[in-house]
Amino acid sequence: MDSRKINSALISVFHKEGLEEIIRELHRLGVVMYSTGGTQTYIEELGVPVVAVEDLTGYPSILDGRVKTLHPKVFGGILARREAGHRAQLSQYGIPEIDVVIVDLYPFEETVASTGDEAAIIEKIDIGGISLIRAAAKNFRDVAVVPSKGEYGMFLQLLRGKQGFTDLEDRKELARRAFKVSSNYDTAIFNYFNRGSDELSFKHSIHQSETLRYGENPHQQGVFFGDLDKMFVKLGGKAISYNNLVDIDAAVQLMREFRDAGPTFAILKHTNACGLATRPTLTGAWQAALACDNVSAFGGIFVCNKKLDLATAQEIDQLFYEVLIAPGFDTDALELLAAKKNRILLKIKDFFVRPRSFRSLLNGVVEQDTDLKTETRADLKVVTKTAPIEAETDDLLFANIAVKHLKSNGIALVKNRQLIGMGCGQPNRVDALRQAIAKAKSFGFDLQGAVMASDAFFPFPDCVEIADQVGITAVIHPGGSIKDQDSVAYCDAHGMGMVMTGVRHFRH
Repeated sequence: MDSRKINSALISVFHKEGLEEIIRELHRLGVVMYSTGGTQTYIEELGVPVVAVEDLTGYPSILDGRVKTLHPKVFGGILARREAGHRAQLSQYGIPEIDVVIVDLYPFEETVASTGDEAAIIEKIDIGGISLIRAAAKNFRDVAVVPSKGEYGMFLQLLRGKQGFTDLEDRKELARRAFKVSSNYDTAIFNYFNRGSDELSFKHSIHQSETLRYGENPHQQGVFFGDLDKMFVKLGGKAISYNNLVDIDAAVQLMREFRDAGPTFAILKHTNACGLATRPTLTGAWQAALACDNVSAFGGIFVCNKKLDLATAQEIDQLFYEVLIAPGFDTDALELLAAKKNRILLKIKDFFVRPRSFRSLLNGVVEQDTDLKTETRADLKVVTKTAPIEAETDDLLFANIAVKHLKSNGIALVKNRQLIGMGCGQPNRVDALRQAIAKAKSFGFDLQGAVMASDAFFPFPDCVEIADQVGITAVIHPGGSIKDQDSVAYCDAHGMGMVMTGVRHFRH
């Protein structure tokens, strides 16, 4: 077990919540404590004896506190192996052994998030703390390290359970955690300095993780790296799965587009919206979204942009779903929905979408700007003799959002701000359109006066021809084909309106 007794401790922390119990336990065990600055004062105010690091080193804290512990009498006591040769040198230079280092780091990431003041940010780059943590972790065979407040609880249990002794296994686990802390910290600092740099480098460090029941399929293991609590309050339901997470991400990205719109509901399956509608009331939006495809809605992901009321909840409760996401829930609505224990209820704090996104490909990672572009009326270029009327323009913009969130090739058919047909993931655009038309007809929708959106240009006029034949009157697409004029000419000849955006929204 290679047990080591803790006789001395160096303590210097920014976060003191939870520290008192550790201090008192160390004192009960007769451990000599060394400390600096605010932590020293904190320990003294607890009535516990403590040795100032300045008294150990013979040097005061200098340079506005930038240099306090950077001294051989500190690092020698941490890095010395507990063997004859090293101990002889410690004795020669009057250096005490330090058996545990309890040090955390200045809140660099929190400071970056809260201010643009570069001087304040730079001052939160820890030098002494990170050095102490790395030194203690390197010498884990003899020294224990507590590198953040996240380890306070674990260390307190060790102290009480083993009466001031640590085993090699304990110290190695603490060292692992220490290098996790230090690597996270260095990555955050690098990314701050790398902003706007021409050098391309992929470095990400996420502090929290959660093991999932399994990955995309039961034979695959899965782990989520992230902090769902920052985005959601989980109000009920089973554990969130890998596939739930993928669909929740798609739902948040879609509803972000409608966060300032009237009451809007979306129903997603396998990341694609199979139902989407905006109405004067949330209940009306739910009914219209469900009518888009009430078959695919079974077991789906439901998301809305307004607080969920009882009337809407009563209708939703009649259908099985995996996840329901809303900005809030009326008390009676939540009570009703929470009665079904397996259904996941999420109160979303903010429809936040990362400005940069990445995924693993081949033997590496591809990173890109997230597609946050949402076209407005100002982005629409009318290219036909017949301009869409105002109601058609409203539907075209709605359809353009809908198709942006469908897997390519994608087609969205919309009428009165309701997704009445969708085709997605098809190898060609004609197939996607035919799928969308068939779906609309199968659920009883009248396509006369509907509009069509395509996520990319039409290489041939065949799609507008098919759309015209079923009564579609206006079209939106990016444009950019060398044969754009063929589609425009067909629309002109048949009284259809067409607008181009100049922006493609592929989603692979």
